[in-house]
Amino acid sequence: MKLGLLFPGQGSQFVGMGKDFYDNSQKAREMFEIASEAIKTDFKKLMFEENDDINKTEFTQPAILLYSAIAYELFKDTPFDFQYALGHSLGEFSALYAAGALELADAIKLVHERGKLMNAAFKDKVGSMMVVLGLDDETVEEVCKNSNLQVWPANYNSDGQIVIAGIREDLEKLEPVLKEKGAKRVMLLNMSVASHCPLLESASEPLKELVNEYVKNEFLPVISNVTAKKYTTKSEALEVLPVQLTKPVLYKQSIKNYEDEVDMFVEFGGKVLMGINRKITKKKTLPITDMASLEKVINTIQG
Repeated sequence: MKLGLLFPGQGSQFVGMGKDFYDNSQKAREMFEIASEAIKTDFKKLMFEENDDINKTEFTQPAILLYSAIAYELFKDTPFDFQYALGHSLGEFSALYAAGALELADAIKLVHERGKLMNAAFKDKVGSMMVVLGLDDETVEEVCKNSNLQVWPANYNSDGQIVIAGIREDLEKLEPVLKEKGAKRVMLLNMSVASHCPLLESASEPLKELVNEYVKNEFLPVISNVTAKKYTTKSEALEVLPVQLTKPVLYKQSIKNYEDEVDMFVEFGGKVLMGINRKITKKKTLPITDMASLEKVINTIQG
């Protein structure tokens, strides 16, 4: 069966993520140890116990990546045809791991540092992101462009669902304008960093150095959030990953570009993209979030 592999991004984290894998798989426990050693952080405590760190971006990112990576490792021996891996935002780095571009420890270090770079870019300003439902892309783009505010389209999730990033105060000013244009819902997210917009420019060059250090020369196809096209080499990764911080995520465009190449999608470590996919494609998306859903997906594929 031809599969597209999907990996969720930040915002999909929750306390208890990965615990069922940890309790039932020696492989998962080994991966927790590798991650903990990589950045000298107790991932069991981070992911299983109530704590403040799980929502701090430099820890959120490696936690989500680890969860997705474990789900993929426990699945990958199932007979299937790897067509491509596609991640949403942070998930692009999980996709790179699945495609063989990164070792686990390096992937954990890379996204941990990415989170720190993103935080540093907002040390003297407050950013945020805002979900807009019920407007077409062009209307939202026009509102942002004509606002004279520091706001930009950041995530093209599906038709009628777009996320804007920018300075929090400016996003708040934009809310009534968007509602006046006919938005069904406008929701400011609980975050202090604005991803995928020019406010992260300072993080791009340091991230490029990390990509150069950790990413392998060749790997299986990954779809870029920036171009909505496949790439398979380190040289291409060096072009798209640093600017991924400042450019919008072309998620729906990516699915539409390549949905015909697969029989089905599998989402590793979440159900967020499954929900979005229902609005984009008729192809089925199955999630792997624990041992039971892992078994269900394997049984579906094996028929």
